[in-house]
Amino acid sequence: MLDTVIIEFDKGLRTLFAPATSLRAHPDAGMEDAGMSDSEKRHALGLMRVNHCGEVCAQALYQGQALTARDPAAREALREAAFEEVEHLAWTEQRIRELGGRVSLLNPLWYAGSLAMGVTAGVLGDKWNLGFLEETEHQVEAHLDSHLSSLPEQDLKSRAIVTQMRDDEIRHADMAHDLGAARLPLPVRGLMKLTAKLMTRTSYHI
Repeated sequence: MLDTVIIEFDKGLRTLFAPATSLRAHPDAGMEDAGMSDSEKRHALGLMRVNHCGEVCAQALYQGQALTARDPAAREALREAAFEEVEHLAWTEQRIRELGGRVSLLNPLWYAGSLAMGVTAGVLGDKWNLGFLEETEHQVEAHLDSHLSSLPEQDLKSRAIVTQMRDDEIRHADMAHDLGAARLPLPVRGLMKLTAKLMTRTSYHI
């Protein structure tokens, strides 16, 4: 138990404070930065900060879910999703630096809350655990689609990153569904949307 606590604590520290790495090539590799006005650049930066914060939350969420998952297949699915979310962290971190900004100062707060939510989802049982994963990914997909509609048209680098992230999230949702995810009750889905809206509005600026 002590070893597990140490390992999971180390994961949290690395997620929040260490540079993330990606085994896959960055989706925007080789692309030139397009000319953007100051306001366009600030908007793109805010959106990428939101996306980075979302990936921090995903790491904590899947970490908590994997800790409490009972079925080995469900646990492995959560770990696979978490691994790809680390790559998303790397992509968004780099893009934020290129745009001249920083990650959200509220990341530790959102990480702690997401970890608690993940543990709770896992305790409820594997079908609800997977249902939480599927619903999370569907909501993230919609959120990324809205970013693609909002990003400056000429910002091809940010668009490439967001597009690949969205494709990965769709695959994660399909994987959870195939493993027997339960449909979450409407009030739970609504609460998740409200929480996500609070996170996006604050991390865009802070």
